[in-house]
Amino acid sequence: MESNNANGVLQRPIGSGFTATSTASEVIRGVSLAGKVAIVTGGYTGIGLETTKTLAAAGATVIVPARSPDKAKKNLAGVANVALAEMDLMNPQSIDAFAATFLASGRPLHLLIHNAGIMFVPLRRNSRGMESQLATNYLAPFQLTARLWEALKKAQGARVINVSSQGHQFGPFHFDDPNFTHRPYEMLPAYGQSKTALNLFSLELDRRAQAFGVRAYAVHPGNVWGTDLLREAPMDLLQQFGFYDAQGKVVPEVIASLKTVPQGAATTVWCATSPLLNGIGGVYCEDADIATLSPGQEMSAGVKPYSLDAADAKRLWRLTESLTGIPFDPAG
Repeated sequence: MESNNANGVLQRPIGSGFTATSTASEVIRGVSLAGKVAIVTGGYTGIGLETTKTLAAAGATVIVPARSPDKAKKNLAGVANVALAEMDLMNPQSIDAFAATFLASGRPLHLLIHNAGIMFVPLRRNSRGMESQLATNYLAPFQLTARLWEALKKAQGARVINVSSQGHQFGPFHFDDPNFTHRPYEMLPAYGQSKTALNLFSLELDRRAQAFGVRAYAVHPGNVWGTDLLREAPMDLLQQFGFYDAQGKVVPEVIASLKTVPQGAATTVWCATSPLLNGIGGVYCEDADIATLSPGQEMSAGVKPYSLDAADAKRLWRLTESLTGIPFDPAG
C-alpha cells in the first residue's frame, strides 16, 4: 500500500463507519488518551473548544495557547486536564516563546492540532508584512510545527492535524504573489490560498516526518454554525452565501442544514485518534473519513487535486522557509 498521498493517490474513503452527523464524542468512543499530551490552537472557542473538551475527557493533557487568556480561562472553566498559555499567531516572536516554554518542560507532544484560523477579513499584515490570512492560517502552523519538532519526535507516534476547509476550493496557492503585493486584495482568494497551502503542507510534512513516527492530516470540519469564524465577514458576503436574507435576518432553513459544533469537531478528533489511520497520512479528510478527489472546477465535496500536488508541496515548503526565515528539515 502507498504510504504517501502524493497527488492524491490515497484520497478515497476507508469505511470509518461515521457520517456527516457524527459528533466528536462519538468518533472517540472507546479511545483512551491517558498519558498523552495535546496542543490545540484556538482551543477555547467554537470547534476548537469542543476538540479540547473531547480530548481532555478521554484523558489527554491539553495545552491551549490563547491570544485572549481571559476569554480562554472563562470558556474552559471547570474543564479538567487543561492548561492555558499565551500565544498570538500573528506574532512570530510569540510563537517562538510559546514553543520554547513547552520544549523546556521536556514533555513529548502526541497531538498538535492547528485549529485556530481567520476568514473573510480586510487586508492586514503582520510584523513581517505577511497577509493576515496566510500568516494565521498557514505560516503560523508551519512555524509552530517546526519549533515543536523535537517534542513531536519524542512522542514516538505523533499526529499533526491541520484544520483546513472546503474553502481551499476558492483558489490555488499564488506562488508569484502570495502576499498580495502586486495584485488587488480579495478576501476569498486569500482565504482559499491559505487553506490550499495548509493542504500542501500536510502532504509534504507527512512525507518528511513519517520516518520519525509523525503523521499529518488536513481536515475540513464541514460548514458549521455557531463559531467565531465569520465575525468580521461583511453582511453582503454572508447574504451571498445564503446565511442571511435581504433584510439581514438569519435564514433558519439554511442554518438548520449546517453542522453543529460537536459535529464540526468530529473529523479533527477522528484524525487525531482513529486507529484506522495508523500507517496512513498526508490525506485530506471530511465527515470523519478520508475524502474523495474533486477534479471539477465547481465547489463540491472532496479535495481539489491542485492542493495535493507533490511538486507544489515541495516548492511551497522551500518558499515558506524563505518567507519565515525558518529552515525546517525534519531529518536534519
